[in-house]
Amino acid sequence: MTAGAHEDTVDLIVLGGGAAGMTAAAVAAAEGLKPLIVEKTDVVGGTASISGGMVWIPCNELTAAAGAPDTRDAAERYLDACIPTEDWRDMRLAFLEAGRQAIDYLQRHTAVKLKPVTFYPDYYPALEGSTTGGRVLEPVPFDASVLGDRFGLLRPPMPEFMLLGGMMVGREDIPHFRKLTRSPASFARVARLVMQYGWQRLRHHRGTRLVLGNALAGQLLASLLSRDVPILTGCKVRELIRDGDRVAGVTFDGPDGTRTIRARAGVMLSTGGFSHDPEMRRQYLPAETSRHSPFAPGSTGDGLRLGRDAGGSIEDGNTDNAFWAPASVYRRADGRTVVYPHTVTDRGKPGSLVVNDAGRRFTNEAVSYHEFGRAMFRAHNEGRSIPAHMICDRDFLWKYGLGAIIPFTRNIEPYKAAGYLTEASSLEELAAKIGVDAAGLLDTVATCNADAAKGEDSVFARGGDTYGRNLGDLEHGPNPCLGPCRRPPFYAIELVPSDLGTVAGLRTNADAQVLDGQGQPIAGLYAAGNDMRSIMCGRYPAPGITLGPALTFGYLAARHAARAAD
Repeated sequence: MTAGAHEDTVDLIVLGGGAAGMTAAAVAAAEGLKPLIVEKTDVVGGTASISGGMVWIPCNELTAAAGAPDTRDAAERYLDACIPTEDWRDMRLAFLEAGRQAIDYLQRHTAVKLKPVTFYPDYYPALEGSTTGGRVLEPVPFDASVLGDRFGLLRPPMPEFMLLGGMMVGREDIPHFRKLTRSPASFARVARLVMQYGWQRLRHHRGTRLVLGNALAGQLLASLLSRDVPILTGCKVRELIRDGDRVAGVTFDGPDGTRTIRARAGVMLSTGGFSHDPEMRRQYLPAETSRHSPFAPGSTGDGLRLGRDAGGSIEDGNTDNAFWAPASVYRRADGRTVVYPHTVTDRGKPGSLVVNDAGRRFTNEAVSYHEFGRAMFRAHNEGRSIPAHMICDRDFLWKYGLGAIIPFTRNIEPYKAAGYLTEASSLEELAAKIGVDAAGLLDTVATCNADAAKGEDSVFARGGDTYGRNLGDLEHGPNPCLGPCRRPPFYAIELVPSDLGTVAGLRTNADAQVLDGQGQPIAGLYAAGNDMRSIMCGRYPAPGITLGPALTFGYLAARHAARAAD
């Protein structure tokens, strides 16, 4: 438990120290309130800390300043095309209106610093209103040494996303690692990063140059520490305290026993949804969904239950009640289960393919991770496609890696011993080992190899749009997503549909107030992040459509709480 919270009454109690919760607390503090964060786990940052850190905010000022202006009309048309329903359209419009305000506020009043990604296409580039970049923001690299001895309070990234035991690598660094031996400039950049990392490790438990979602979480934590916002960790909330119809505090169990703290302006629910709650997964997700999730471990539905008990409703009438991603799962030698989400690192790269039990591809591998997960469920209705298998050859494994196996890995024996990676000297042998039809696999690979030579996927048009090509290797031609699979040994890993966060959540209004069964705000109760029903209703229009709304509605909740406190 972090020291500093001795008062029995504060202004705003924030349950959950993820992106939405820390944003709400940071904004509340900037508005002059006394917020308090109550976190279930021993660290803060939530899933933002282990994410890619992209924040989708259409028509933002940062992008306009970079020379790629967006329009509100185009963004609205794109969302309407992606989510063709009036259900919660008012919340999407509220997000479009307030998102840029939230980013501007955070940039001016907190340590959050973002930059536009000028080329990163929306996930459905053929739809009206889509753009090829600029709506996505990402955190600038963050120097965690400013956190001092509180650096350990920040949740680290997945070890599989770091090099040398604790060195983070940014999106812009990856091409230089791939060209390490071919480009003097790339060699110099990588050498500088490695030397900086070695110096950092002399003083800290891991590298202090943070990128991706860990940088965003670090920036938010720095914002809280600079304003002396108390953070209580290792706390399990028992119940919400009511004053009549108003939520006025919480009772929780912590390292120092049971405690009750009251809140003048209210309580914010931002505990991360239900990704790790078996009961809610059975209730809201398809039976074929993996029981494993890469989401942060504290997301066990606590906020949803508290909101429901206070009179709120959990809305589950979505296209999907989770955001999907194919994942590979294995147990490390230390006993830890690794759940690796296959988002952008391997599926779309040239030379890989994904097949079902018949040895056949069932979708374009270079679609978004959400659409790939949906395709797994659809294909499984017609023939066993869960689990599926990602196939590649030795050249692909070395250059691009495969799942948790990073590129240029010389010793793959631990992954084979763990049952994660299957190796074979021929495709026939590989088919026998993984239990797929050999004739189907041979025919599929032959077709893929012929298509790679032509640069055109004759079955699923892989690499046929701007998003797919961006997922591939832009230095490879004629199609950045198509390459041969022909040099033995051959490899396979097993893929299952997992979630990148849950969609079903508490119904709220545009101020992030939780609504009761009659659609009226429950006084003093807010929800954001994955505790709030996703405004996308189960669709996934672009990268960052979880963090974008999380920051926006965390901001809106805090601003409303500040008005309520006044």
